[in-house]
Amino acid sequence: MEKQFLIDDLKLGESWRLFKIMGEFVEGVEGLHDLGPAVSIFGSARTRPDDAQYKKAETIAALFVKNGFGVITGGGGGIMEAANKGAAEAGGTSVGLNIRLPFEQKPNPYATLQMEFKYFFIRKVMFIKYAAAYIVMPGGFGTMDELFEVMTLVQTRRIRPFPIIMVGSDYWGGLLEWIRSQLLAQSLISPKDMDIIQVLDHPEEIVDTVRKILVV
Repeated sequence: MEKQFLIDDLKLGESWRLFKIMGEFVEGVEGLHDLGPAVSIFGSARTRPDDAQYKKAETIAALFVKNGFGVITGGGGGIMEAANKGAAEAGGTSVGLNIRLPFEQKPNPYATLQMEFKYFFIRKVMFIKYAAAYIVMPGGFGTMDELFEVMTLVQTRRIRPFPIIMVGSDYWGGLLEWIRSQLLAQSLISPKDMDIIQVLDHPEEIVDTVRKILVV
């Protein structure tokens, strides 16, 4: 018998699964309710500790902690590990929202508050609900998914327009040019939609930009 994918399970009439979903939501809200101001930092799970992006994520997280923010990541390796490490070593709140996957995703040891999720959509709600800003480092499909989802939520006014900062003009420049030359040029988005995101390179500039918008 062909193995069912997780998202297909709801088609099987197993209404009891809805209680698992509700329970995971409750655990997330209870675990993060008293978090305080925090930023969500995203990026590749494959980035190695000797990579310049890993070091930059550490620095950014530490600077946010020193400016009164906690740090939330996906709880895995790579950029997530770097951000949790930077936050923890700076003496701040370091949250890891881990997801159960068949590969890549193992909890890193630097999250002072570690939670585990089975469902991607619940985990995404927690990233957004408890974030005062989104910091998006270089990453792959998962990072792109998180970036475009939060952009869409801001565009459609489902969430408040908090800062969404893409880190690295070299990395993100091509994507932004494509958005301008294709989506914007064909009127598939509005000119004001480009204001939803910012591209910055330097850790201090990133933190200062968030602080100018948010009062901690």
